Amino acid sequence: MPAWTSDWPVLGIYLFFLSGALMRSQATYWAGRGVAVRVLRSRWKDRLDSPRVHRGVRAIERWGMPIVPLSFLTVGFQTAVNAAAGLLRIGWLRYTLWALPGCLVWAAVWGGGGMAAVAGAIALAARSPWALAGAVTVAVALVTVLVVRSRRRREQRDRIEDLAAEGADARP
Repeated sequence: MPAWTSDWPVLGIYLFFLSGALMRSQATYWAGRGVAVRVLRSRWKDRLDSPRVHRGVRAIERWGMPIVPLSFLTVGFQTAVNAAAGLLRIGWLRYTLWALPGCLVWAAVWGGGGMAAVAGAIALAARSPWALAGAVTVAVALVTVLVVRSRRRREQRDRIEDLAAEGADARP
């Protein structure tokens, strides 16, 4: 863990990260909400009119509110989903109740192992930048393999469902 947290109790670290997650998610939600009701313009409107935020809107429209807490397990996509919730003018209480579990998990990940992983990466880079590059390459390759495998399975499942639907339609 970083030196600035070495004297903190575990609960203090957790609450620090939880408050950060809550403030950031609410700020992003309200920025989207402000653009949706045309209170915020120019810079905010341009920032929230991006492909990433449009993807967040589509994700909420497709999967519903459970995508909000799940987005906290990602990097970048959570911001898009939080802004999209505001753009879609989802009620504040509903949004907050769905975002809270994501904030709780995000704080546990970053307050627990996430910061330790960042500190470890910095220490590894100080010793050997090549070792860090190798570790990052392995991690990216692993994530890529998992994502490709998941997409192939989903495409295969969709093809099977399409064939089943065609077969059902062909019956007299």
